[in-house]
Amino acid sequence: MTTSAVQLSIKSLLLWVIMSIAALASILPACYSTYTQLNHYTAMQKQEVEMLVNMVAAFISEDLSEPYSDSNKHLVNRKLKSLRAAPQVLNVHIYKQTTPYELTLHSSYTKEGETRTNSHAQSIASFFQPVVIDDKIEVSRPIENERGTTAGYIFLQASTDAHTKMAMQTIIQNVVVTLLVLTASFIAALKFQNVITYPIRKLADFLNLTSRQRDYSSRTQPSNIIELTVLSDAVNVMLNRIQEYMHKQKMAEEQHRKLNASLEDMVNQRTLALKDANQELIQTLEKLHQFQRQIVQNEKMASLGDMVAGVAHEVNTPIGLGVTASTMMLDRLTIIQKEFESKTLKASTMARFISESQENLNIIYRNLNRAAELISSFKQVAVDQSSEANRTFCFAQLVNEILLSLRPRLKKLQHNIRVECDPTLEVESKAGPINQILINLIMNSVIHGFEDMEHGEIDIVAQMESPTTLKLIYKDNGKGIPNDIRKRIFDPFVTTKRGQGGSGLGMHLVYNLVTQALNGTISLTSEEGKGVEFVIVFPVQSSDSGNLTLNNE
Repeated sequence: MTTSAVQLSIKSLLLWVIMSIAALASILPACYSTYTQLNHYTAMQKQEVEMLVNMVAAFISEDLSEPYSDSNKHLVNRKLKSLRAAPQVLNVHIYKQTTPYELTLHSSYTKEGETRTNSHAQSIASFFQPVVIDDKIEVSRPIENERGTTAGYIFLQASTDAHTKMAMQTIIQNVVVTLLVLTASFIAALKFQNVITYPIRKLADFLNLTSRQRDYSSRTQPSNIIELTVLSDAVNVMLNRIQEYMHKQKMAEEQHRKLNASLEDMVNQRTLALKDANQELIQTLEKLHQFQRQIVQNEKMASLGDMVAGVAHEVNTPIGLGVTASTMMLDRLTIIQKEFESKTLKASTMARFISESQENLNIIYRNLNRAAELISSFKQVAVDQSSEANRTFCFAQLVNEILLSLRPRLKKLQHNIRVECDPTLEVESKAGPINQILINLIMNSVIHGFEDMEHGEIDIVAQMESPTTLKLIYKDNGKGIPNDIRKRIFDPFVTTKRGQGGSGLGMHLVYNLVTQALNGTISLTSEEGKGVEFVIVFPVQSSDSGNLTLNNE
């Protein structure tokens, strides 16, 4: 039984849920209330400072409109000292408009114990809206006379300590109330979780005890909580079914014990019968393999027999020409002998006889030499077909000898075979399997691929894929292989000429020769109507590789 990486109990889950709800329900309103009150205090403070600066400006507007004098300055300073009654006021500057673009500090007030602030004559306009800097608020206003013109400006700096204390008191009150609410919620959650978890723990203890003692006859008691009562009823139903199941299981085990005694005898009997059947099956499989090997051997011998017939037909032509030429020479020699004996032989007749004799002897020599070459090639092909020993050979010459052995079958057809191979490529491998592979592939194309076709194309490409690996590509432009046969093409007895002389062992023989005799691999690519392509890769011993195109028709 798997367990999750993180486990939570109902007790802790209830505590977390209740405390989370209580925290959200108390902290959010407290934060909103604090934020609202702080904004209210800030607005109220700005409003008080603006009202105070407006009052001071109105209070001294008449004095500032008078021409500048020491008495006038003294009067304004005395009025500013009345700001001692406003403890929040720290600094007040009165600037008189001397020229349209110049302000002159007229009077000032600094609360006792405070540092006098610098002149703001150049930046007085930036304080028309209250500016809060650190724990101070600064504001300025133009001072207008009775004619509505600006006589000067007032700059006032006030402290925000009083409102800051009020804000801190508000924050402390909200924090205290929130902590009290969370504490009360925590105590209520502890009591509530006990009410929920106690019946659950009681039910879990009951199930653990029942599991250990395997006493499925006991039942749980209902709870005061409806959901837990429903759970208890479900547990009781489960226990009842388990009790019935255990009873049925005991009865079934008793029946099984009775059946086992009788089944042992039946198993022994069936085992003996199965052994006999397996032995018979093994013998049948051995016979099947033997028949299969025999059929494959017959296929090889049939191919060899066809080649012998081709040899007889191919060699018959040069030998026939040699016999004809020799017969003509014997006839002419008889005539010359009669004329010589009768002493009527002429020099011109003798000269013509000598010329004809030279021509006939050349004909006899060329055809006998041609017959000797054909017999030598056919002999090598026959030896290769009946042998699987390694030998060093020229691969292009081997292909040409194979095509020469198939010439009697192919010369009446108009199919074209192109060979692409380096004529100097010599490899050490088993020529016999390669011979059989190419013959089967070519005849498979002629019989199956080029059926109902007058002009077929076959390409044979041989090249070294690596210093120790030869790649042989065979492809034609025939009608391809049907989809239902393509996946089974290398299985034995698979043919489209069933009942028409096809054994279905040609491609199976090719597969066995490639994978077993040559220790290589073969792959097929074919689409119906687009020909076939076989790629054969097998290990060889060679030092040279290249490409040269040879055409054989």
